[in-house]
Amino acid sequence: QVQLIESGGGLVQAGGSLRLSCAASGRTFSDYAMAWFRQASGKEREFVAGISWRGRNTYYADSVKGRFTISRDNAKNTLYVQMNSLKPEDTAVYYCAADRTPYRSVVASSSLYWGQGTQVTVSS
Repeated sequence: QVQLIESGGGLVQAGGSLRLSCAASGRTFSDYAMAWFRQASGKEREFVAGISWRGRNTYYADSVKGRFTISRDNAKNTLYVQMNSLKPEDTAVYYCAADRTPYRSVVASSSLYWGQGTQVTVSS
């Protein structure tokens, strides 16, 4: 059974930084592409950043490009996203997601495992 547990959310002032972590268990973490999504109140869930199964390829939503960095530590079975220069519009619940199919470069949005989410609130 795949489990994804996010941590690191909280309240931060605009311009500040946070690092979210996602601890994965239940299968071979390093075989699967991973991603972060977010959902603001009253809005649909949206893609934030993704990373290939080996970690060689990363990709970002335009809204976070240059401010967020996704990474993974396969030895620790953990996914990260470093979020810098945070803006009030980054306020959302952030979700870790894992592809159900191994050896992909890009997660398939229609076939994911999800974590429970962690709240990030950016005050102006």
